[in-house]
Amino acid sequence: MYWRTSRREIDCSSRALVMAILNVTPDSFSDGGQLLTVDDSLRRAEMSVAEGADILDIGGESTRPGSSRISVDEETRRVVPAIEAIAKRFEVPVSVDTSKAEVARRALAAGAEIINDISGLRFDERIGDVAAATGAGLALMHSRGDFEEMHKQPEVADILNEVADGLRAAIAKAKSFGVADECIALDVGIGFGKTRDQNLELLAKLDRLTAEFSERPMLIGTSRKSFIGKLLNDAPVDERLAGSIAAATVAIWNGANIIRVHDVKESAEAVTIIRSLRDQL
Repeated sequence: MYWRTSRREIDCSSRALVMAILNVTPDSFSDGGQLLTVDDSLRRAEMSVAEGADILDIGGESTRPGSSRISVDEETRRVVPAIEAIAKRFEVPVSVDTSKAEVARRALAAGAEIINDISGLRFDERIGDVAAATGAGLALMHSRGDFEEMHKQPEVADILNEVADGLRAAIAKAKSFGVADECIALDVGIGFGKTRDQNLELLAKLDRLTAEFSERPMLIGTSRKSFIGKLLNDAPVDERLAGSIAAATVAIWNGANIIRVHDVKESAEAVTIIRSLRDQL
């Protein structure tokens, strides 16, 4: 399995890949305020690559519960200088975490080659146009509701069917713009409009979804999320490493091809162990 971007084909079949989170935001739930200059971002990128990151995912707008939308120009101001500097220095693919078409266009011009859209083209479907025109990789995540309400959605009765239906709709919309099949990756949206138990169900039964969408890479992001904290006696964000690794390990075992993480070294080590175990089957 390969994920095609505007610059290369990324092998997603030999082992799970590690996508490192670089939030150039002042208010992200876990690492907001840590990467406020280009030099900060370069240092974090260098460390992430050294620790085993396969993809660097750069985001400029927090999607934590209670966050508010920022303007295109503000998001551009945050992400484009970091992307430009990182893409020039490192060979690792760069992804832009955005749900705005104009931000995606500017980020791709600066050196990004993947668009990671948490809305699955619901917030700004023109991202499909940008991806098709540039040949960028496109990660489509399942979520419900608008930006301000996506963490406040009522519980659905069947989360597996809800997610599958949403991903099918996102794929159809992307293809209607001309995005190639091999450029599309999927994300079930752990923590976005799901209850704690629904997040657990999605991870435990992820193999059903990876089987249904077997032609496309599956990206999973569980790192430091609130459902892990709730399971660990309300552990704060900086005490969720073990839970994050456990959740990512289950996701990989059940077919995830890419894990999106804050803790790159530990996650890359977990991938190595899982790959060695898989080799024994």
